[in-house]
Amino acid sequence: MKKLRTIAVALFVATATIASAQNKKIDVAKSKIEWVGKKVTGQHNGVVDFKGGTLIFKGKKLTGGSFVVDMTSINATDLQGEYQGKLNGHLKADDFFGTEKYPTSKLVFKKLVDKGNGTYVVTADLTIKDVTAPVTFELKVNGSTATTSFKIDRTKYGIKYGSGSFFDNLGDKTINDEFDLTVTIQF
Repeated sequence: MKKLRTIAVALFVATATIASAQNKKIDVAKSKIEWVGKKVTGQHNGVVDFKGGTLIFKGKKLTGGSFVVDMTSINATDLQGEYQGKLNGHLKADDFFGTEKYPTSKLVFKKLVDKGNGTYVVTADLTIKDVTAPVTFELKVNGSTATTSFKIDRTKYGIKYGSGSFFDNLGDKTINDEFDLTVTIQF
C-alpha cells in the first residue's frame, strides 16, 4: 500500500510539473522577421525566415524561449530583378552573413523581467556566424502572438563591411553598424 501511495504522489508531482511549464512551438509559416539596414545614402529592407523556435510559459507567464533563423532565406524586399539578386548575394556572402558556412543564427533567452500587461524585458544570447553576444529587448505577448522591435550591432558578430567604425574614407558608402529588426511570432 505504501508503494502504491508513493507511485500516486510521484505521478501527481510529474503531472503538476508538466502542466506548469508549457513549451509552445512557433508557427514558422505565420511568424516573420523584417529587417532594415541603413547607409548614408538610404536604406534597404527585407525579410528573413524562422527555421524553428519555442516559447516557454508557466501558466500565462513567459519564462523562456529560443529560436533558430534560416539565414539562407535573407531577402531584400525593396528591390527587384538584378539589383535584388546582387544585394541578396552580397548579404549571403562572407563579408556579411556567410550563409554557406553559417546557414542559421540562434537566439536563446537568458533572463526575463516581467513588466506587467504581457510585456517582458528579455536579455538573450544571439549567435550570428558562430559569434555569441547578448542583446536586450522588450517583448509584448498578446494571446498567441509576441512582438518586438530592436537593433543589432552587426560589428559585434564580425560583420564589418562598410562600417565607418572600422574603415576610413568610406564617404557615402558607409553602412550603419546597427540594423533594425521587427519580429512577429505566432504560436
